[in-house]
Amino acid sequence: MDGFDIAGWGMAVPERRVTTTELAARFDIDEEWIISRCGIHERRAIDPGQSTASLAIDAGRVALERAGLTGKDIAHLIVASATPEQLSPATSAFVHHGLGIAGSAHDVNAECSGFIYGLVTGAALMKVDPRPILLIGSDTHSTQINPADRDLSILVGDGAGAIVLKPTETDWVLAWNLGADGSRQDSLRVQAGGSRMPTSATTFADGLHFSEIKGNEIYLNAVRFTVRSVRATLEQAGLTVDDVDHFVPHQANIRIINSILDHTGLKPEKLVTNLWKYGNTASASMPIAMSEALDEGRFKDGDLVLLAGFGAGMTWGSALLKWGGVSA
Repeated sequence: MDGFDIAGWGMAVPERRVTTTELAARFDIDEEWIISRCGIHERRAIDPGQSTASLAIDAGRVALERAGLTGKDIAHLIVASATPEQLSPATSAFVHHGLGIAGSAHDVNAECSGFIYGLVTGAALMKVDPRPILLIGSDTHSTQINPADRDLSILVGDGAGAIVLKPTETDWVLAWNLGADGSRQDSLRVQAGGSRMPTSATTFADGLHFSEIKGNEIYLNAVRFTVRSVRATLEQAGLTVDDVDHFVPHQANIRIINSILDHTGLKPEKLVTNLWKYGNTASASMPIAMSEALDEGRFKDGDLVLLAGFGAGMTWGSALLKWGGVSA
């Protein structure tokens, strides 16, 4: 058995809501301008005592319960995140302990593409070691935002989403595509805190531990690379956009999502989005959207579900799933 079944799913978001009304007042801008620009009415932010790992543990626990498993049944834990619990050890170590995972654990940092990277990694791992895998995307970008940064403050939200992969004889992944362009690594970055620019009084004073974004550059390249990835995945599968039943993009902002729809020809009615109420939750955005869609019964056996996203680095990726799988 070298295929997998998505046997469980779950999500976790903080209770605290940050509304667009609140941000419009803080930055002295029009509320409708924010909504038209990013499509977000509210987003969630962690409170003291919560963290990337605590959200991941909460989402993972729900996914395990739905799959009828416990941490002792999991052979491999993959945590996708760009906002780690701390620099060392990996966030997955904290999640591993919190959920009582029996097997291995590692992190994936491809920024907002992390869940796709983790899914493809998990699918490949299943082929060499067909045992249950827990894949979690969790991010708390609210902790990295300069409170005076309007552009990022209106976008980001915190959350986690998880899925459980169980070995099966059917194959759910029809095609996939991953890519990166490291020459664009400064389009979205946190400069300080690593070996290249160690933490110092100067880095704190200069605000170099906050996220920085080049919005126009991100927009143009996000659309370009995601569209390219979607086309490559569909071509690999021998299918077209008309064959896709559901499109689950990275929930970045509504302008980027609409541009991807326009350039690929994917129909708006196939879109799965909850951007308006959670904002951009980075690595968590796709599994959170999937979890809500599954809770609503939107995905049926035989449906073709297309996942696609992009992230800092830059990175991008897409995967086409046949819900319920196809015989190997």
